[in-house]
Amino acid sequence: MSQVNGVMMQFFHWYIDPDLILWNQVKNQAAELAAAGFTAMWLPPAYKGFAGSYDVGYGVYDMYDLGEFEQKGSTRTKYGDRQQYLAAIDALQQSGMQVYADAVLNHRMGGDATEIIKATPFSQSDRLNPKGGTRDIESYTHYTFPGRQGQYSDFEWHWWHFDAVDYDKYTQDSSTIYLFEGKQFDDYVALENGNFAYLMGCDVDFQMQEVRDEMIRWGKWYLDTTKVNGFRLDAIKHISSWFFPEWIDILENHVGKDLYVVGEYWFNDINTLHWYVDAVGGRMSVFDVPLHYNFHIASKSGGHYDMRRILDGTMMQQRPTHAVTFVENHDSQPLQALESPVEPWFKPLAYALILLRQEGYPCVFYTDYFGADYSDRGYDIYLVSHRWLIDKFLYARQKYAYGEQYDYFDHWNIIGWTRLGDREHPQGMAVVMSDGAGGSKWMEVGKPNAKFDDLTEHIEEPVYTNEWGWGEFPCLGGSVSVWVQA
Repeated sequence: MSQVNGVMMQFFHWYIDPDLILWNQVKNQAAELAAAGFTAMWLPPAYKGFAGSYDVGYGVYDMYDLGEFEQKGSTRTKYGDRQQYLAAIDALQQSGMQVYADAVLNHRMGGDATEIIKATPFSQSDRLNPKGGTRDIESYTHYTFPGRQGQYSDFEWHWWHFDAVDYDKYTQDSSTIYLFEGKQFDDYVALENGNFAYLMGCDVDFQMQEVRDEMIRWGKWYLDTTKVNGFRLDAIKHISSWFFPEWIDILENHVGKDLYVVGEYWFNDINTLHWYVDAVGGRMSVFDVPLHYNFHIASKSGGHYDMRRILDGTMMQQRPTHAVTFVENHDSQPLQALESPVEPWFKPLAYALILLRQEGYPCVFYTDYFGADYSDRGYDIYLVSHRWLIDKFLYARQKYAYGEQYDYFDHWNIIGWTRLGDREHPQGMAVVMSDGAGGSKWMEVGKPNAKFDDLTEHIEEPVYTNEWGWGEFPCLGGSVSVWVQA
């Protein structure tokens, strides 16, 4: 499942300015990003959300409206219109990159009409024990898509296509989950709160063949329309795991080629992620959430984190073929629901770890590359760009990150590793970092009597290896140096 020496970028964040027209930025920067060393782009959800041109894309309304129909107060989505989206994909692929579409299959929001349904109330924190008897509720569960008028699909969603909602018009209560009569929460999902099938909005019922058929129809249509190379699947822990191998098989047969698929199973537990990858037959990768939390905790520890343990309990360490490694994303960024930011000083160390080692498929976050500033809930956030160093790491990955890898994770602050190169890329590389005071490590690079320079330019003096191919490679405090053979 891993893409050898590939690097993807998550080309958006939660607070992208709608006036930017992100699809145009993608198109205009495609060649530049490919030249920098990116091989794939994960683009945000491209279809109409219930908040129209302000919807980040996860409040899904109409998955067939890629910014083409006047619905929810706009024709375009937050990122632009259908034509701009397709042009962006074409530009990325023309520059040699793959494109992964963000697919949010779990829920729908912003229904066009209400329906009256018998339902049983449950609390958000306990989906096993009802908190009241069955009664009538009124909720927005009928989706007619009047702006699209049946183009591409005449499927209309009704209450029976869903398991549950969290809104009753009678009571104006949006704090309760209402499970529809004759329904059950989906099986083979996360067990948080007893059963974590329900997340938000109108929860799609994957137990229902009619629903699965529509998801397959949409997948085929999307691939035919956009020609994307794969999917990033949102919120997979809320959807029956058995559905995805069937869905992926059918779509791959439809297009006649392999699709790259990575799922977001947000849970900081390596055993759960192993279980999930096994449950889907290894058909998709998962984001390495435990690695992100290791980075988050280390960055908050003021030099008191044991860097020997930085990869412990991670997919990168235990199952690298199915690991998408990342430092930050749109959910973990400041002021978001899963806020767990990695402090700016530590990000260069974290990016060196995911970009310059042989394990995993790294993903660079938009704000870490371009920077960002935004305001929300009375807070002003400024995120610094790390592009200069990330570009250095991408260059080193393309030119030096080959061959055997020797690890020197033997000091609580200062760790390092070397790459010895291969026949096509014979030059060596040594990476050394510290979350505390500066220092150095003796490491073998297999290149006797060779000169090495610090690509990061943090240290000006070169390092010379001895007759056995060992060198003493330094780094500054709270910093990383990437030593490459001159």
